[in-house]
Amino acid sequence: RAVMADGRPRSMGELARAVADRWPAPGSRALGEMLVAALLPMAQLPPRGLWRTKAGVRNALLSSWLGREADPPPEDGSDPVGQALVRRYLAAFGPAATADLRAWCGLAGLPVAVAAVREELVAFRDERGRELLDLPGAPRPDPDTPAPVRFLPAFDNALLGYHDRSRIVDDAHRGLSVAGARVVLVDGRVSGTWNVTAGTVVVTPLRDLSRSDRAAVAEEGRALSSFLSGGDSDRVRIGASPP
Repeated sequence: RAVMADGRPRSMGELARAVADRWPAPGSRALGEMLVAALLPMAQLPPRGLWRTKAGVRNALLSSWLGREADPPPEDGSDPVGQALVRRYLAAFGPAATADLRAWCGLAGLPVAVAAVREELVAFRDERGRELLDLPGAPRPDPDTPAPVRFLPAFDNALLGYHDRSRIVDDAHRGLSVAGARVVLVDGRVSGTWNVTAGTVVVTPLRDLSRSDRAAVAEEGRALSSFLSGGDSDRVRIGASPP
């Protein structure tokens, strides 16, 4: 906190080096990750994450970014921030189990917050008997509703938003969700990976794709290629299905 008190944003490495004399044992990377991700309330600043702009990660104390200190926890033990987080998570990912919420946010299930909003929610049971919670007015399409082909970026929350990722990816390919692979959804399930090579969207199937599936993947791939190239290219190549 003393190092960051001047309000100047710093990279993780800069912050780690500034305190390395005091805590030399962990090493620069581990120390930086601990400070930025675990011990201090930090905000990651622009231009990181801006479209077509690359820059190193710079961090500032959350209080510097907000212009004030963060609100302290309520004295009555309630968790209004946690309640808002539960509602916003379910708005995006419900129906979902509390284990899914925990996997997504990294917090220990937010039991106080979940209990506080439970009367607002509707509950279901999945095929394994687990309780799934959702907002009462949230859309829940019929299971037979066609799911269009979608190209997802690396680390997309459609994959990372659940503890039970089998709803979208086969166990054999579960590692793709944390390896940074860009995946292709066919009928709502991970069925391939994609990348861009020499201005061409290249799709590598993970299973056998029917002729109609390949046509749908090619159509969406052309749209993606055009989008990424600013309209200069609509090239797409789909590899052979695995044996």
